[in-house]
Amino acid sequence: MAERVYDTQDGLFDLAWSEVNENQLVTSSGDGSIKMWDVTLADFPIQNWQEHQREVFSVEWNLITKDVFSSGSWDHTVKIWNPQAPRSLQTYTEHTHCVYSTAWSPYNPSMLASASGDQTVKIWDTKSPRSIQTIHAHNNEILSVDWNKYQDNTFVTGSVDCTIKVWDMRRPDRELICLPGHEYAVRRVKCSPHRPNVVASAAYDMSVRFWDTAAPVGNNLMGVHDPHTEFVLGVDFNLYVEGQVASCAWDESVHVFVPPALLRR
Repeated sequence: MAERVYDTQDGLFDLAWSEVNENQLVTSSGDGSIKMWDVTLADFPIQNWQEHQREVFSVEWNLITKDVFSSGSWDHTVKIWNPQAPRSLQTYTEHTHCVYSTAWSPYNPSMLASASGDQTVKIWDTKSPRSIQTIHAHNNEILSVDWNKYQDNTFVTGSVDCTIKVWDMRRPDRELICLPGHEYAVRRVKCSPHRPNVVASAAYDMSVRFWDTAAPVGNNLMGVHDPHTEFVLGVDFNLYVEGQVASCAWDESVHVFVPPALLRR
């Protein structure tokens, strides 16, 4: 039984629980708005920001400076927010296409990555008005980026070109590893919070795949979860139960499972 149901004026693309208040979460909407909700209140958002000009595709809280979150929008911008502020703290406008994903570094509280349809990942330092690094990561739109939780210069990207790539910021000219295997666009990549070499990916081919980035090239695929019957748009690891994964798809289902591959190694 749902504890709370909130109606909004448009479709929602993403949400994220607050890192500091167990009752609060932010949602990002197709009408360009970002709303903050408090589950102790029944009807209306406690904050409503309307700065983005197009769909807001992602919201993510900073893991270290926990009262700050980022958003990425189809209006090509990345914005930084604090719930106490009536307007965004910062707006980055260098991308030339939709921003599909933003991810805060788990090591550096001022460092943020953004993935865009302009085929680049940009690294931002919130102390600087411009990006500190731009990596042409794929030859197609990049839909997702996530940081490795154990290696502070390493991040992973997923693209419409059906590949996942592992990058080291110190060697931006070429990926460390390219992981082909998905048959359609990779919608989401997630690095394991428990093991530095494990990556999960969700794709429009209706599958979730698990990868061992430390394995010899060609032997990186650990396993495939493919009971979904529509596009898989989300995947995440349980922080508290090692090996447990959740995925969600357009088939209107959430799967919670432990991939056999994560039990074996």
